Amino acid sequence: MELSEQQRSTVQLAGQAKVFLSGPAGSGKSTAAQCALQEMLRSGTPAESILVLTPQRSLAQPYREIAHSADFPAGGALSVVTMGGLAQRMVALFWPMVAPLAGFKHSNQPPNFLTLETAQYYMAHLIEPLFQIGYFDSVTIDPNRAYSQILDNLNKAAVVGFKIDDIAEKLKSAWTGRPKQILAYDQVQECGVRFREYCLANNLLDFSLQYEVFARHLWPSTLCRNYLAGTYQHLIYDNIEEDVPLTHDIVLDWLPQLQSALIVQDDDAGFRTFLGADPTSSARLQKDCQNIQFSGSFVQSEPVKQFASLLSTSIIEHKGKKTSNSDVLAAFSVHPFRFYPQSMDWIVDRIKELVMEKGVSPSDIVVLTPFLSDSLRFSLSQRFEESALPFSTFRPSRSLQEEPVVNAMLTLAKLAYPEWKLVPTRHDLRYMLMQVIPDLDLIRADLLSQILYSPNRVERQFSSFAQINSQMQERITFVAGNRFETLRLWLEDPANAGAEMDIFFSRLFGALLTTSDFGFFHNLQAASVVNRLIESARKFRQAVLLSELPADTSLGKEYVQMVEQGVISAQYLTNWEEQQLSESVLIAPAFTYLMSNRPVKYQFWLDVGSSGWWARLDQPLTQPYVLSRNWQPGKKWSTLDDMNSNQDTLNRVCVGLLRRCSEHVYLLSVSLNESGNEERGKLLVAIQSVLRNLPAAEVTNV
Repeated sequence: MELSEQQRSTVQLAGQAKVFLSGPAGSGKSTAAQCALQEMLRSGTPAESILVLTPQRSLAQPYREIAHSADFPAGGALSVVTMGGLAQRMVALFWPMVAPLAGFKHSNQPPNFLTLETAQYYMAHLIEPLFQIGYFDSVTIDPNRAYSQILDNLNKAAVVGFKIDDIAEKLKSAWTGRPKQILAYDQVQECGVRFREYCLANNLLDFSLQYEVFARHLWPSTLCRNYLAGTYQHLIYDNIEEDVPLTHDIVLDWLPQLQSALIVQDDDAGFRTFLGADPTSSARLQKDCQNIQFSGSFVQSEPVKQFASLLSTSIIEHKGKKTSNSDVLAAFSVHPFRFYPQSMDWIVDRIKELVMEKGVSPSDIVVLTPFLSDSLRFSLSQRFEESALPFSTFRPSRSLQEEPVVNAMLTLAKLAYPEWKLVPTRHDLRYMLMQVIPDLDLIRADLLSQILYSPNRVERQFSSFAQINSQMQERITFVAGNRFETLRLWLEDPANAGAEMDIFFSRLFGALLTTSDFGFFHNLQAASVVNRLIESARKFRQAVLLSELPADTSLGKEYVQMVEQGVISAQYLTNWEEQQLSESVLIAPAFTYLMSNRPVKYQFWLDVGSSGWWARLDQPLTQPYVLSRNWQPGKKWSTLDDMNSNQDTLNRVCVGLLRRCSEHVYLLSVSLNESGNEERGKLLVAIQSVLRNLPAAEVTNV
């Protein structure tokens, strides 16, 4: 790889100095860090002495690829982790020592680490009875969102560094709205404390408790410090602006003991503020390091750079900046539409033109929205499929229950285990049959479900296809009937039941549904979703305490009910890897795309008039800005604070997106949004301000 002078100077310092590397996205910082890692390995630095730290697993993918490359030194093991992952390793290693100090009741028993899904499962069991007696009546919120926001408050306490007993006071001291909201904050803290006490009593460690145990009890320990110092002498810490203050504290404390460190920060970033990211805190790490500032961009063209500057000025200063340079029009174009379907049709036609006529790789194109709703996802997917364009959609917060493939698998599980008494609806049966039996239309699927399914039977709920009259068999077709029989016999075979839920799903999908007679044959997208389902079921089985379940309750039944309740899916690394490797157009929310660090040639920003680009998500039970170190205790959160934070976020997002675009960004405004309402958000206002300050003769051609 041909490196720039800045990159070469950074690589030369690899393994020898402590370097703080900063600059805009696209300036080659992460590439320099990756080359520095390779140089350290080539020069004989043991791989096991190097720690690669990132704030999110998706950002570590390039380093993980180096560790898996053919020229990676034999016998070495490179540690590529988040601080949460490192904390989990240390807690597991030093558990007998740390468990009594942290207050766990059964220190002689092993720890049980929770995923986001299993943490919400336990939270639901503890808090659901409180909903029944009127808790959170003062706010309008779905129970699953309440569980996630309670956990979020616990996480903020852990990563910012305050006690969970202070959550309510911090939220109340900044509140200026209706007085009855104060009660909700007290209830949030009570629920958080109950959950923490339950975790300590049962050796359960959610993300917040893992972090807290490591930071408060293990990191100050001489034994743990000596172990880490003896194991790792070199640190590469990338995207530090997306990490949390407590991680910065630990790294800052660790730096003097390291032989070398390469710390990488993006300027004008910090997109995960709602998850605790703190760019202000990360800047502290440059104190005792050699500072190298990168400039320029390997991604942005000059017109895109000019447009980013004009748009940023318009957002921050609420007015446009005059320019006589018409070259900026090569970077963007605005396309107004009356209705949403028109804009989606236009996007697909334009992408088809780029791919088919101009030879642009689909992986060089992204379609971005502030939020990717199920209806929008379905509408875009349908259009891409009809145009034979390769595409992938990615929304990490999408629950498993929202995936049609998962619904089919859950329906099949209910049929395989009639003793659960979870009777599938007729709707679920029809759509399951349509998915698993190729070319089966809605009418024939309905006939099969009506004639052959008897929910009142305890066993053998499906009748044989051979038992119905010949006229109906011909109407359904013998091909579909034979496939239905194969499915029925598989579900009734005792050898296939009785397994754990993840094993059952794996057998069902691998041994039957992916064969040539069934609907998931060569369906890679379905395989990806089912892989998530299997991993989720396995982690649920490993985390849930059987002793806590009623005697007559099956663990598989509990899992199926949890998924159907819409528990948010945990992030799985395979999903991020698939997006990085996929040769397809990516359809994703803007924040998700930014955290994938994927530069492209063309971006499509859908519905730039939406307030979703500007306004923060409504979170009535938490407040990410108040629960941070940068918030002055006792200060009230005002409308001005809200506007300033939204403005800053919009500017960061727009600049971040444009720094990852090399050719052109298409800005689509829609008069009537998905709900049929008219919107004129701040991003659209800023774009119009940019247009008004361009040369008049040129703007008419936009």
